[in-house]
Amino acid sequence: MQQFTNAERAEVLTQALPYIRRYAGQVVVVKYGGNAMINEQLKQQVMEDIVLLWLIGIKVVLVHGGGPEINEMMGRLGKEPVFVDGLRVTDRETVDIVQMVLAGKINKTLVNLLEMKGGRALGISGMDGRLIEAKIRDERLGYVGDIVRIHVRPVQDLLEKGYIPVISTIGCDREGNAYNINGDTAAGQIAGALQAKRLILMTDINGILRDKEDPSSLIPEMTLGEAKQLCESGVVSGGMIPKLNCCIDAIHAGVQNVVILDGRVPHAILMELLTNEGAGTWIKGEQ
Repeated sequence: MQQFTNAERAEVLTQALPYIRRYAGQVVVVKYGGNAMINEQLKQQVMEDIVLLWLIGIKVVLVHGGGPEINEMMGRLGKEPVFVDGLRVTDRETVDIVQMVLAGKINKTLVNLLEMKGGRALGISGMDGRLIEAKIRDERLGYVGDIVRIHVRPVQDLLEKGYIPVISTIGCDREGNAYNINGDTAAGQIAGALQAKRLILMTDINGILRDKEDPSSLIPEMTLGEAKQLCESGVVSGGMIPKLNCCIDAIHAGVQNVVILDGRVPHAILMELLTNEGAGTWIKGEQ
């Protein structure tokens, strides 16, 4: 293991100073995806990184998924996951499982980890304070929801009181029905409602690739117009299309910049925010 002198450590900290100034007091929304949460050691590092950002004055909002754990719980209960066009068919029993896993186990586990690392965190779901108001998307999908409105005041209240909000993406309608909401979409709309400085989408890929079979074809930076062109031209395909559209929608909603990065890389968030290297694909809003 490489050893650093105290002088070298001090130099690293001073090099981070301009980036700390840039983000201190600003809102940064992090979408922590289900597939990026599987490795326990990486999960610990991500929580340490978020607490470090919080300690230097960045207002971090953590929005999480949990698809793999939902699948695991469904298997334990003898229920087979069914997907239509990449979306989970969510009947009444399944939405209860989704709510139990996301708003219960995963949310409280992340809150506990953040607290153990020295942060102050508080977990809520999109049903709390009607944070995520939703409606049914398609009768074939059951309780899969589209977002109608973000009532962002509960998140603002937590930020003002010095907490790291940890949000599970369960929405509800005015009749009290719970809905499974796409995590990327929810993170983008929450970030837009907060006028966040940056939205970070942690995934299990390097970023956006010109050739999905070639990791070296990573696009490190693009404008909003270039992002739209990639979607229209077919350069990006499959599950990356809705993710890129989420980024575009978030910028239109008021987020300054969006980054898609590989959550499997240790300290990817710190590299993105506190160095000049970055990690992943940076989509710049139109200034």
